[in-house]
Amino acid sequence: LIEVLGSKGWAYEVIIVDDGSEDKSWEKIRGLCSRHKELRAVRFSRNYGQTGALSAGFSRSEGKIIVTMDGDGQNDPRDIFRLIEKMKEGYDLVNGWRRKRRDDYFRRVVPSRIANWLISLFTGLWLKDYGCGLKCYQAELVKRIRLYGEMHRMIPALAYWAGAKVAEIEVNHRERRGGSSKYDMSRIFSVLFDLLTVKFFMGYFTRPLHFFGLAGLLLFLLSLGAFLVMIVMKVFYYIDMTGNPFLILGTLLMIIGLQLFGLGLLGEVSIRIYYEVQDKPTYFIKEEIGERNV
Repeated sequence: LIEVLGSKGWAYEVIIVDDGSEDKSWEKIRGLCSRHKELRAVRFSRNYGQTGALSAGFSRSEGKIIVTMDGDGQNDPRDIFRLIEKMKEGYDLVNGWRRKRRDDYFRRVVPSRIANWLISLFTGLWLKDYGCGLKCYQAELVKRIRLYGEMHRMIPALAYWAGAKVAEIEVNHRERRGGSSKYDMSRIFSVLFDLLTVKFFMGYFTRPLHFFGLAGLLLFLLSLGAFLVMIVMKVFYYIDMTGNPFLILGTLLMIIGLQLFGLGLLGEVSIRIYYEVQDKPTYFIKEEIGERNV
């Protein structure tokens, strides 16, 4: 990596994040840092996952362009320059696409393709390889994105939601040099949960009443329908309302609907407090021309 980056004569830094490894990785990293002034390293007290590792790297980077890559040796450092050249065309984020993957087809490739299709369908940003670790970002953009849980695979979608221009190019993919991947079919369920979170944040984070209020209104209308059926049964068929399941169903739906509506109102209050206390804008500025007069 250092040899490839140094070949261009550019100023660069390499930030290594040790995600709580229990082998001798940190000793090797320490030795590399002592020999190469371009290297910086962070060691977690325990395993926090890829999202935490990326967040730590983003917050400590000082360059205008950030490139991420995995430490398993499968990404080709020579692709970094191709990502940067693509970014110069006016993009804020360039995603790598491992077209010819060197992984187990059924255990890794198939789940990955399903996850990519689901994420693209939910977010509207159609990428072929959300899970590729080799990505290029405008630092100003990615540092505005707050990552939690397992949201690292959703960074392109979150950036797209913030107004970023996203591109994708084919990159090389090599055989894994060491270790074993923990990715399998069970990760699809994690993707589904993350998608629900992203979908809410992308569409309703600043207007939760539109989400909970709509659901509450739907349940309220269903409850009125249940009461109407109950009345029809009473008037035309002389069925006693006592113990009528539609009475119980209508009452339950009405209570839940009103609770959802109230939850939406509480969410609106919380969001306003969140933005006003921290004086945070509800928008992202890409570019600004002219100076303020005051």
